[in-house]
Amino acid sequence: VQLMESGGGLVQAGGSLNLSCVVSGLPFARYPMAWFRLAPGKEREAISFISSVSGTIIYSDSVKGRFTVSRDDAKNTLYLQMNSLKPEDTAQYYCATGQTTGTWSSPHYKWWGQGTQVTVSS
Repeated sequence: VQLMESGGGLVQAGGSLNLSCVVSGLPFARYPMAWFRLAPGKEREAISFISSVSGTIIYSDSVKGRFTVSRDDAKNTLYLQMNSLKPEDTAQYYCATGQTTGTWSSPHYKWWGQGTQVTVSS
């Protein structure tokens, strides 16, 4: 199983980025997916979750109203559209799947991507 994020970069505050996560090695359409982020000196933060067939979508309070998660099962790809970016959004962003236990926001996922860096300048 492989998860490959892309789309990160450097953007000014107020700008937008669209992250992608291409998944291979499992029946993507059957798997709920999650986005996490990790900033220096902070704990890993769960920011979004999307169930299979997009039936359930959840956001953390920190990104609600600014970020939009979606999936294209035909392309085995998960997306995170990030708008109105803030300097505090600066972090390494990871996609994850294969939840093993706990709630969607606990980091108990079997498979993780390598991450993509998002840097927001003020």
